[in-house]
Amino acid sequence: MTRLAFIGGGNMARSLIGGLLKTGVPTGAIRVAEPQAGAREALGREFGVAAYAENPLAVADADVVVLAVKPQVMPAIRDGLRDALQRQRPLLISIAAGVRLDQLERWFGALPIVRCMPNTPALIGAGATGLVANARVSPPQRAQAQHILDAVGLTRWIDDERLMDTVTALSGSGPAYFFALVEALEDAAVAQGLPRETARALAVQTCLGAGRMLSEGGEAPGELRRRVTSPNGTTQAALESFAADGLGRIVARAVAAAARRGEELAAELDKTA
Repeated sequence: MTRLAFIGGGNMARSLIGGLLKTGVPTGAIRVAEPQAGAREALGREFGVAAYAENPLAVADADVVVLAVKPQVMPAIRDGLRDALQRQRPLLISIAAGVRLDQLERWFGALPIVRCMPNTPALIGAGATGLVANARVSPPQRAQAQHILDAVGLTRWIDDERLMDTVTALSGSGPAYFFALVEALEDAAVAQGLPRETARALAVQTCLGAGRMLSEGGEAPGELRRRVTSPNGTTQAALESFAADGLGRIVARAVAAAARRGEELAAELDKTA
């Protein structure tokens, strides 16, 4: 039985724990370190897992340790974890955005490490996660890491760590782009006279249905777009307006900006850690 320890009991850790329990992982195999007393009690109450205030207690005898904390918290937890991790040499999985493998190795030692970037739909089991491993990760450990992240959605391995900032910009930050589009659709319809409740319901269901067509049909988005675009029809008029305003360039610049910010976050950690 693989023994798992989570450092941090926030939303992402909770989604992973819930997903793993649904796959049959026993509650006794999971420990969590969470400094907030109320959150610790909630974890035990909701999932039946052991929750501790101190990180070393949670990671004792763990085969896999998941760092489920924000990037800025990493320098604060390293000193209390490094010795324990070096003694046990578990597989270390980090879900902290922008934190590079070489930084994790410098802080926690020469361990098998997987860096991954899940996104917020993991909270409902519909996540998208990119993963990259250092050279110390064995094939069975890769399978372990993938099993943990598969519990909350789709996973894809990335060969070049430099592309993880792009993964962060695409799927990590991507849900916010989608929510912004739905907001814009809703506001545009309200400006045309639709009641807001109706506009929101129609926008949400439209995006849900379109997403399902993409996910379940297996066809390229461009092909589906062409199928719903009648010559000289209403959809063509809207798409021509998007093109005139440079939608593709707007999205490309936004993704590039998010990727650059990921690089900057790692550089900032180098200065503070």
